[in-house]
Amino acid sequence: MGGRDVLVKAAPEVQLRLLDLQAVDTAMAQRVHRRRTLPELAVIADTSQRLATLSGDTVRAQTEISDLDREQRRLEMDVDQVRSRSERDEQRLVSGAVGSPKELERLQHEVQSLARRQGDLEDQVLELMERRETAAAALAEVTRSVQRGTAERDEATGRRDAAFADIDAELRDREVERDRLTATLPADLLALYERLRSSSGGTGAAALRQRRCEGCRMELANTDVNRFRNAPPDEVLRCEECGRILVRTPESGL
Repeated sequence: MGGRDVLVKAAPEVQLRLLDLQAVDTAMAQRVHRRRTLPELAVIADTSQRLATLSGDTVRAQTEISDLDREQRRLEMDVDQVRSRSERDEQRLVSGAVGSPKELERLQHEVQSLARRQGDLEDQVLELMERRETAAAALAEVTRSVQRGTAERDEATGRRDAAFADIDAELRDREVERDRLTATLPADLLALYERLRSSSGGTGAAALRQRRCEGCRMELANTDVNRFRNAPPDEVLRCEECGRILVRTPESGL
């Protein structure tokens, strides 16, 4: 893999700074990942979805109660009208003003019909009142669920914001540290590192320890060990397996 790139050289102590830079970049990547995967984010998303559903339930419950109230008012007006008419007929009956037996019979029949009608209407009102009581209880339960969900979401939002603040502060500190390190690296070495880091899952440089690349965890072949052992100290080595920069350490095993 190294043959595909222009040979880069850097003093051993400069190459070692790549490991410091890689450590900073790895820490930053971990914090960015943590910021995206905070458990509070799932809680907020879940509670927000539940609250959206509950909002629809609230509207439906309120609409049902409003419809029942309107229907109850209409029925109560009908009851009042029937009661008033029945009272007028009763007054006519007891007043003796009706002399015709046929008219008297008609009034009596009408009073009886009005009484039955009033009873039916009052039964309907009672049924509506029971339905409204059930609907009001359902609305109260939905309201309690909304309150619980809102509190849960607010608490998770507070924890998320606090975690974001901590993570962002850490990232700013790491960014300062990164700028300090990159300022000490040659442009060609830094460019190679950045390119490899971008194409190799965030790891551009790895330590060589006990003849093993710490990037891909592969042990070097004997031919590579011999080549690296004979390479000049300032030659920037590359892992033949993963292509990452290999930084020699006292534990390289060469």
